[in-house]
Amino acid sequence: MGFAVSDELLGTVAPIVVYWLYSGIYVALSSLESYRLHSKAEEEEKNLVSKSSVVKGVLLQQLVQAVVAIILFTITGSDAEVDKKFSLLVLARQFVTAMIVLDTWQYFIHRYMHHNKFLYKHIHSQHHRLIVPYAYGALYNHPVEGLLLDTVGGALSFLISGMSPRTSIFFFSFATIKTVDDHCGLWLPGNLFHMVFKNNSAYHDVHHQLYGSKFNFSQPFFVVWDRILGTYMPYTLEKRTDGGLEARPTKEFKDD
Repeated sequence: MGFAVSDELLGTVAPIVVYWLYSGIYVALSSLESYRLHSKAEEEEKNLVSKSSVVKGVLLQQLVQAVVAIILFTITGSDAEVDKKFSLLVLARQFVTAMIVLDTWQYFIHRYMHHNKFLYKHIHSQHHRLIVPYAYGALYNHPVEGLLLDTVGGALSFLISGMSPRTSIFFFSFATIKTVDDHCGLWLPGNLFHMVFKNNSAYHDVHHQLYGSKFNFSQPFFVVWDRILGTYMPYTLEKRTDGGLEARPTKEFKDD
């Protein structure tokens, strides 16, 4: 007797499972000091929140996201009709549309949370307690930010793109992997994300440092809005004297 798992259930659970599995891989690789953007000692000294609190915060956000996903799938219905019209062209269009919507939403909400002193102090600063980012801290946010930035942004990308629950399994799993990768704190050779996307772990690490807090707001895919609106901070990767790598702003920003 078989057990069928619905696309709606998979679409709800898959990104959560992917988040912790992919984070686990990076935790295992974090001992490779020569590829770290910060030393292990820096991670322990500079971060302002315990890892247990990070895990609890992430689990809370994922619970909220799961509830919203179930509501969305209930409203939009099943894949029965969508599957009949499936094509790779439609799939590609939905993926690209969802990426653009998610990037646009997150850029402007993220930037506003930095420029509004109240929102930064009481909400967004929670995420920046991780001065040295690590993989499973990617979704460590204040609950209000988690709802507004990630959950609402994800819902809009789902609805506007017109993707089905089945397609969302792949899109949100991909977006989750990308977000975890951006916060992993590692620069690994052969990482395809670093080859394809300018928005990567080093780019986002710059944003988590004091000198970069008003720059590099784009997430999780492209850097287009940063470039268009003058918040793009270029960097160079340099070797640290104690081993590992460091993302440093280029000369013109150092001079500023």
